Amino acid sequence: MEKVFVAQGVAKKLFATEAAVDGALVEASELMSQMLKARQDVSVSMVFADDVQVKMMEAMKALSEARTAMVAVHNELNEAKLRLGIRTKMGIEKPAALPGQDETALRAVR
Repeated sequence: MEKVFVAQGVAKKLFATEAAVDGALVEASELMSQMLKARQDVSVSMVFADDVQVKMMEAMKALSEARTAMVAVHNELNEAKLRLGIRTKMGIEKPAALPGQDETALRAVR
């Protein structure tokens, strides 16, 4: 099989994985926002479910670290592509967002 076709297959999976990690980070941040708002909506103290908020932040940190690792993977694969002698753009469309993520619960802050 031609190197360029193999590289295209890898690139497609790379872009899908990057989009999935970004999507998970978006979902986690929206969950955090919703949890904080829910606490206010039911008028409970800040100490209520604080341990849950801490765990959520740990999860978001892990997702952020995964995103950083995917950036490193992307860069390494780009170098590998060049070492293989593939120097052209491969014309692969990067996914804009995962299905169902066209809308967000985030709102503008003034």
